Amino acid sequence: MCYPRASSLLMLNLKAGELPQPGCLDDCNLGDIFLGVEYIFQQCKENEDYYDTLTVTATHGLCHLLGFTHSSEEEWQEMYRQEEQVLEELRRRTGARLQPLSRGLF
Repeated sequence: MCYPRASSLLMLNLKAGELPQPGCLDDCNLGDIFLGVEYIFQQCKENEDYYDTLTVTATHGLCHLLGFTHSSEEEWQEMYRQEEQVLEELRRRTGARLQPLSRGLF
């Protein structure tokens, strides 16, 4: 699976795994995930599925929006577990071979 070298994410200052407590409907927006789809497409090799790569990248971005990071090994382990949990469910439902974007980071 190809992995983008950089991603643009707007991150909130949440404690990892903490659910946001919106005060009003406008506060329900966690932020934006920007995917460089052309760049991701160009980075994919022949045997890599473009849509699987987009799914993994979006999952990684959602983890960031929920406050998970990978600045230290301990933070990475927690983020990896979250990514793996989401991707495991997607694998179960679709049969796709999805691996966390942060795999092998530490």
